[in-house]
Amino acid sequence: MVEKSLSICVVGGTGAEGSGLALRWAQAGHKVTIGSRDVSKAQSVAAELNAILGKDLVVGVDSKAGSSSADIVVLTVPFKAQLSTVELLRDELAGKILIDVTVPLVPPKVSQVQLPDHGSCVVGVQQKLGSKTRVVSAFQNVSAHKLKDLKVEIDCDVLVAADDKEARETGISLAKDAGLRGIDVGPLANSVVAESMTSVLIGINRKYKVPDAGIRITGVGVAQLNQ
Repeated sequence: MVEKSLSICVVGGTGAEGSGLALRWAQAGHKVTIGSRDVSKAQSVAAELNAILGKDLVVGVDSKAGSSSADIVVLTVPFKAQLSTVELLRDELAGKILIDVTVPLVPPKVSQVQLPDHGSCVVGVQQKLGSKTRVVSAFQNVSAHKLKDLKVEIDCDVLVAADDKEARETGISLAKDAGLRGIDVGPLANSVVAESMTSVLIGINRKYKVPDAGIRITGVGVAQLNQ
């Protein structure tokens, strides 16, 4: 169990990545809500997660209500819905940490890196929201289907970037609570690496016929992580 329970709203949590993270954070002891414009769908996914957990720990809510009451908001919507969702929740996100999991995938060439004109799509969110919201980039390179299997130890590191040090540390802590190793990669501009890497990993999966290629940062041990 976590030392301090946080209230986390996973916006877009009806999808594979968001629901997997929600499941692991609820198991760790956080108060988790699934946020969606479709409340009935959010409630249905929450019920599925609670069945896996064996307890009613996750609640499905409207995205605005969930974001308003949460300590941390996690954005797990598709790239095409990223900016419109952020604009919808602008007021609710003020004064909070927003962890953005978005990857700029542009079908049909999802194995080809296609960053927006301004570079990192997560940096674009920070620019849109301004200083009232501290944006963190994390969890782009994690296998969604493995997140949903609580028995699986995921062999993948999480690159965590943010301009605010405390927000970055929060992202690293939440990675640990999800059973992953968070790596501090510095300012939000460095999010472009994780965003690009997802397309590369998709290509690796296809080439080598594996479902879940991931990344590991070598040379960094427990002692360095605890510094």
